[in-house]
Amino acid sequence: MRVIFIAFALAAACQSPAKTPPAEGATKAAAQPSSQPELDPKSAVAKWDGTTVTEGDLDDLIKGEQRRLESEHQEQLYKLRKAGLDSIVNRKLVEEKAKAAGLAPEELLRKELASQIQPPTDEEMKKVYDQAKAGGQPLPPFAQIKPEIERYLLQQKQQEAAKRYYEKLRAEAKVQVLLAPYKPARVEVAAVGPSRGPQSAPVTIVEFSDFQCPYCVKAEPTVKQVLATYGDKVRLVARDYPLPFHEKAEKAAEAARCAADQGKYWEMHDKLFANQQALDVPGLKKTAGDLKLDQAKFDKCLDSGEKAKEVAEDKKAGEAAGVNGTPAFFVNGMLLSGALPFDSFKEVIDSELQGK
Repeated sequence: MRVIFIAFALAAACQSPAKTPPAEGATKAAAQPSSQPELDPKSAVAKWDGTTVTEGDLDDLIKGEQRRLESEHQEQLYKLRKAGLDSIVNRKLVEEKAKAAGLAPEELLRKELASQIQPPTDEEMKKVYDQAKAGGQPLPPFAQIKPEIERYLLQQKQQEAAKRYYEKLRAEAKVQVLLAPYKPARVEVAAVGPSRGPQSAPVTIVEFSDFQCPYCVKAEPTVKQVLATYGDKVRLVARDYPLPFHEKAEKAAEAARCAADQGKYWEMHDKLFANQQALDVPGLKKTAGDLKLDQAKFDKCLDSGEKAKEVAEDKKAGEAAGVNGTPAFFVNGMLLSGALPFDSFKEVIDSELQGK
């Protein structure tokens, strides 16, 4: 059901324009070591009229994009292997169960899943239709598209029922998955900027964020959950990555830095995310007033653009590290991209803490 599927395909991050579009909703990770031979950064790759372009010049330009592409390749390869392993395990478990019951595997699955799958109700179908319409999709009348919605929801129910059944078989058989989990390679990212948590924390999370990005707002509860769960074991460092199509993001980042000069970075940070409708300059100044900042000092800082260079330096550092969207989190140098669930952070953080 293509029209409805498109309506509910969810991206996890605000993305920068890229030559190779990232997979929708995919988590980007840092680069694995390149398999290409090491090149001399001083060797020429182009010359004309006394001008030379070197390997180093080229690498400086493309290293961020190269990291992203290499990391996507490594992550997708792992996902392919993991999906293949799951398929083999599930198939063998069903075959064993079917043989014991004297049934064909397909017959066993039909029998086990039939009682778990209820036809979609009109209420469920109407909810999907209304959500798609609210998302801006031009859809025909509900009665006309209802059979398509019904097929889509039935397929979803079948997939969910199959997943539950496979999990039950795995639990009964006490399946142990020994495939090594995917672990992003580490990228050196300077942990400079406003921070929460002790300098001595064994895990440092550097977050590149955009105050106008809706996914950064969506990620905030998870970030707070991470800090509350791990306490002084985690330090969070905030860095800026205003996206070019968010015209208010750069000035908002400057405003947060101006507030930092008066010791209220995190208060401004939280206010800006709480009201993304007030990120124009008058709104930023009003927020400063609400926080009881020295208004004249704040206004001068914001109007002068004195923090623009610092914001640009953060953006450049993010690009060099392979960031192409927000939010982007480097957990001890390992990139987690997008508004991911708490478990995604927990898996990496717990792994890091095991060796501490």
